[in-house]
Amino acid sequence: MSDNADKDRKPTDLEIKDAQLIFNAVWSDLQERHGRERLRFPREFIWLGGAPGAGKGTNTPFVADARDITAPPVVISSLLTTPQAVALKNAGQMVGDREVLGLLLEELLDPKYHDGVIVDGFPRTKPQVECLKLFYHATLQLHAEFRGTPLAREFRKPMFRIVLLFVSEDVSVQRQLKRGREIRERNRLVRESGGTDLFEERATDLDVGLCRKRYKTFKDTTFDALQSLRQIFHFHFVDAEGDLAEVQRNIIREFAYQSSLELSPEVYDLIQTIPIAQQLATHARQELIGRLEQYEEESKELFCKVLRFIDTKMVPIVRAHAMSGHTQINSEDGLLDDPIALRMVIDVLSERGFLATVDLHRVEVPERINPETWEITCRTKKVYRIDVRYPPSDIRRGH
Repeated sequence: MSDNADKDRKPTDLEIKDAQLIFNAVWSDLQERHGRERLRFPREFIWLGGAPGAGKGTNTPFVADARDITAPPVVISSLLTTPQAVALKNAGQMVGDREVLGLLLEELLDPKYHDGVIVDGFPRTKPQVECLKLFYHATLQLHAEFRGTPLAREFRKPMFRIVLLFVSEDVSVQRQLKRGREIRERNRLVRESGGTDLFEERATDLDVGLCRKRYKTFKDTTFDALQSLRQIFHFHFVDAEGDLAEVQRNIIREFAYQSSLELSPEVYDLIQTIPIAQQLATHARQELIGRLEQYEEESKELFCKVLRFIDTKMVPIVRAHAMSGHTQINSEDGLLDDPIALRMVIDVLSERGFLATVDLHRVEVPERINPETWEITCRTKKVYRIDVRYPPSDIRRGH
């Protein structure tokens, strides 16, 4: 191998090796202080990154709600103000990747994050990305080690999601400057009123050049670092340039149900033949219309009988209960013994905006008694209970 090739290779090799050394040191320290059985990390991690002005702070609660995460987010910038980080700074030490990783993993051991956590601001650099990969493999090892033991529920298979809120440079600069103007105006009013509750006025929010420099730093470091994880973890690229409602719709779309990604292969293979409700609903209306058209074409006589039954025997009862939005109809009509007719009833009501379900109840009715043996002969009476729900009257709801 040539000297030039060797020189080209060394920086990357050193970077990866440094990440390995950083992670091993932090992990060993955690095991020594807590014990391996106490390294209980969250089930779901959302690693949140975003361009300056992308709205991470605004949208974090919405992301948490979309994933049913109730714990507060872990914000890396806030970790750097903890007593441990301040002590490092006071001792003249830099809070580098090793210190950041150590503070982060220590925080993630808090039981409040057990079911899920959003981490805002990590990873931001290539060494941090490598540490994230190593952390994932370490948690997978814990899951495998404790699987089948009484502690299995404490070491569930981890799920890592990378969420990137993205805006263009121009939008980023506009939003940074807008934030700077709003904070400066707020602080002016506070000072005039004699108050002291002032917000930090960042220089990067007041100067166009600094705003662009901050965006460039994001693109050259954090963006590329997060993009490198696209082939490894669930990656959610969220267009954050629209208004708040549009951005939140984008977030919901990105977090649509993906069982094939979240479940273990063993569980997914067992349940994949069961349809997903959302997929059923996608074409439900078109399929309903198709069935109604088919009834008219292939079973018109029966279809007309069903329509008469609904119109004469069901609708009057439904109208009588219009205030409540709920009707239960009992019928012994033999027409309903035909399963196709029963399907027609449900489909017609569905097309008209009702939610209908049918239960069949069999009742044994005494018919005759044998005078010699006193044996009772019964006949089975079939009663169809049709439960119909629909929007109640506005008056009943107090509008």
